[in-house]
Amino acid sequence: MPKTKSKKTGHGPMARTTEKSKDFKGTMKKLIKYLAPYKFTFLFGIIAAVVSVIISVIGPKIIGNLITEVAEGYMRKVQGTGGIDFDNIFKIVKTLLYIYLLSTAFEYIQGFLMSGVSNKIGYKMRKELNLKIDKLPLSYFDKTTHGDVLSRFTNDIDTLTQSLNQTLTSIITNIVKIAGFLTMMIYISWKMTLMALIVVPLSLFVVLFVVKRSQKYFKAQQDNLGTVNGHIEEMYAANLIVKAFNGEKQSMDEFNTYNDALYGSAWKSQFLSGMMQPLTTLIGNLGYVGVCILGGYLAIHGEIKVGDIQSFITYTRNFTQPINQISQSMNMLQSTAAAAERVFEFLEEKEEEKDIEESIPVSYQGKPLIRGQVIFENVCFGYTPDKMVINDFSMYVKAGQTIAIVGPTGAGKTTIVKLLMRFYELNSGGIYIDGHNINTFTRKDLRSLVGMVLQDAWLFEGTVMENLRFGRMDATDEEIKAAAKAAHVNHFIETLEHGYDTMLNDDNSNISQGQRQLLTIARAFLADPQILILDEATSSVDTRTEILIQKGMDELMKNRTSFVIAHRLSTIRDADSIIVMNKGDIVEVGNHETLIAKNGFYTNLYNSQFENRQEEE
Repeated sequence: MPKTKSKKTGHGPMARTTEKSKDFKGTMKKLIKYLAPYKFTFLFGIIAAVVSVIISVIGPKIIGNLITEVAEGYMRKVQGTGGIDFDNIFKIVKTLLYIYLLSTAFEYIQGFLMSGVSNKIGYKMRKELNLKIDKLPLSYFDKTTHGDVLSRFTNDIDTLTQSLNQTLTSIITNIVKIAGFLTMMIYISWKMTLMALIVVPLSLFVVLFVVKRSQKYFKAQQDNLGTVNGHIEEMYAANLIVKAFNGEKQSMDEFNTYNDALYGSAWKSQFLSGMMQPLTTLIGNLGYVGVCILGGYLAIHGEIKVGDIQSFITYTRNFTQPINQISQSMNMLQSTAAAAERVFEFLEEKEEEKDIEESIPVSYQGKPLIRGQVIFENVCFGYTPDKMVINDFSMYVKAGQTIAIVGPTGAGKTTIVKLLMRFYELNSGGIYIDGHNINTFTRKDLRSLVGMVLQDAWLFEGTVMENLRFGRMDATDEEIKAAAKAAHVNHFIETLEHGYDTMLNDDNSNISQGQRQLLTIARAFLADPQILILDEATSSVDTRTEILIQKGMDELMKNRTSFVIAHRLSTIRDADSIIVMNKGDIVEVGNHETLIAKNGFYTNLYNSQFENRQEEE
């Protein structure tokens, strides 16, 4: 089941995600600019974190003073010159308690502020992604899977918001810890500090070495995760088709290929990031041993006090911890940047051409100004520059006419109506409605002129009434019911258990295909468009339902310019004109009788369908 993937080197099972390095610096600059509206909250959060760290850094020194007081008091008692000063010890303990309570309070403030900022960032990004989707051309979704887009909404933004709070705060606070611990260590003993710092360059070398090599794997991990999500989403949506054509093995083979790629990149990234902590811990322990030996020597010679040894050992042990945490944060920062890059890539995708500022109005005081005359003039279009689909297409349609467009699969029939709706921009030529180039209308106004009834009857999870109202959001219940009656669908709706309040499930499986099609016709009735597009609207229903749908469409097409795309040529005999297309060109034009009399391409199409039906009978 080949699918086109974004950023892949091929299609189907052999497709591979590129693993080129991302623009880490550029992405982080964009992210910092994105944080600008929350800079003061972010700054206060950082200040609170820094204050919390500074206060907590004093703790081990106070504990050392407590140990010194106990040790000296014990020695005084042994020597008979005094005893332990419990009042002083109580004061030290009380001071220590106040310090840790104050540190906890500032840490809580920091957590509250930073979690608020990170979640606001996530909220803002999801909102911008949602707005961006409406501005992207259909060509973007032709080359990008739904799952990959959804992955940017979910996995990437979740990764970004969760790590943003932890990563940036962790890096800053751990830098402050390192500075604070180093200051206290020098204050206690510069000799012991030199011993402890010998191992730092080696730790930093290990961190930088691992981070540099893990960067590309974090990027690949995010891309591969989008690929896996895209495959699962597509296979879930097409589960019935997969089973019907015994495609389970091929689907599983593709999934295993994508899952293996995700496993490989995730394993490598996590393995490399997991190496840093044990390596830096090992290096830190070597320094810890040296400090213990030197501390004992200095205490014996009276250069430092006994409690200072304990304080320094605590600082030494804690000194390597923020280095380890910075290394982990750098890994998280790689993941953050990879997720942010994918989000920014989506937000920076090329949008549809903007509507002109002075557009042509389509209505005045609620009354339409457009009659529905349509002209295609020398239209050329290709989904890619090297593969043209429509070649020098021209057509004149009077207002109120019914035009049928027929031809073999791939002739360009559906493309014509997509161009009319401005889902794609022309390579050359022009399309005019009532003499106005469609580019002089806003897309919203242009599409308000056109109603569509497609082969794939799309309805969303909600009540029948809500689905019908989608045709015109300000319609009253009475107007909706009137549209349903005009489309010959009111009787069917009233037979449902809850009538217009019947809830349709997410895949509309609680009503038939024909009933779904009738609802889309009623929805088009409610929209009351000047131009109508019917794209294979009866191709997937039985004959009896087709007759009912045809009645609804006949009512809908009255006094409207209608484009009917049909494979069943028997359904378009009464069209005012039939456009016969082949390979992007018009090969014949005329009504049914005229084209049959020509005994050309249309006649061959018609006779082949007639012969096939006779054989089936």
